[in-house]
Amino acid sequence: MDSTNAIMWTEGQWQDANTPIINVTSNSFWLASTVFDGARSFDGVAPDLDLHCQRAVRSAEALGLRATKSWEEIYALAWEGIKKFPKEAVLYIKPVFWADEGFIAPDPDSTRFALTLYEAPFPPNTGFSAKLSSYRRPSEEVAPTNAKAACLYPNAGRALQEAIKDGYNNAVMCDSMGNVAEFATANLFCVKDGHVMTPAPNGSFLNGITRQRVIALLKGQGIDVDECRVTPAMLEEADEIFSTGNYGKVVAVINYEGREMQPGPIMQKARDLYFEYAKKEGGE
Repeated sequence: MDSTNAIMWTEGQWQDANTPIINVTSNSFWLASTVFDGARSFDGVAPDLDLHCQRAVRSAEALGLRATKSWEEIYALAWEGIKKFPKEAVLYIKPVFWADEGFIAPDPDSTRFALTLYEAPFPPNTGFSAKLSSYRRPSEEVAPTNAKAACLYPNAGRALQEAIKDGYNNAVMCDSMGNVAEFATANLFCVKDGHVMTPAPNGSFLNGITRQRVIALLKGQGIDVDECRVTPAMLEEADEIFSTGNYGKVVAVINYEGREMQPGPIMQKARDLYFEYAKKEGGE
């Protein structure tokens, strides 16, 4: 986060994003009762911003918080914040709900809200390397996987650290059954002989907003996308592997487990379709 180009709305006003708003006694600080979402703005558009705002509210409810802002209010505030930056700015938009009080369980009546916008360029479209992680994603009965909850990210973080230690940029994480779930930081697609596959949502990972958008866009072009069981062996044989997510949108894997790969035609089609959609439909 570039704190020199960041603003925050909380407690009824816009202010510097570095303004202290949480203390160490907050339930959110020491017990992780925090949910967030992430959207993007670029070239004056903010694709699927409404869906990200809606998910932020759902995540709060899933973690036992009380959303103190409706998704419509968050949406309006986000556009207000976007307009404070130059049109060409590439932004990350992050609404957050957290609880200040509660013993273990958060007190929903102590829920607070903040919205941060900051400049965050897209990662270069050069692709990334990935390896299979020894860590797995939890299922919904053991963790709040139906929310974009901060408490889920240390597990993804240790998978990412493991991959980086071994010389890779990212990690592929499996679910509790050993089937592929997603990357440590984004959803996953693979292609074999023109057949597009992505892990079927099973409660171990979020059915990402960009993921859903890319599936719809590919299907709109007559390209079938199979939401199915994906195994590690399938990735070893895939012609293409790519990620979808808010931060980078659509990005190719160029090395998987030491095997050099090229950005493929399906990935490029998905990327082109996404940015065409964003610039056409992503306005206020």
